[in-house]
Amino acid sequence: CNLTGWWENDLGSKMQVFKVDNDGTFSGEYHTAVSSAKKPIQPSPLTGSQHLDEDGQCTFGFTVNWKKFSDSTAVFVGQCFNGDDGKEVLHTSWLLREKVDLESDDWKATR
Repeated sequence: CNLTGWWENDLGSKMQVFKVDNDGTFSGEYHTAVSSAKKPIQPSPLTGSQHLDEDGQCTFGFTVNWKKFSDSTAVFVGQCFNGDDGKEVLHTSWLLREKVDLESDDWKATR
């Protein structure tokens, strides 16, 4: 699986991976289509790492810093699969951490 290029999810969010280095590290931009932030959405930097498997169904992870419009950070982990139609498809899970002002609000800070 080659993560380089544009990917889009079912909500319309897009990410662009600029280049995957020989050691599996990569960077890019995430263009989210959904946000609860009050500021306008802007493309956000991402950095990650891909496990380079010979069978092409690699695992990967990346972090998105929403610093341009939000006080939150998200991490994604996933795997690339060769879909039934022959196209590569990514399956991911994510965690989003929002900033809270008080330690007592920690319970509601991660989705």
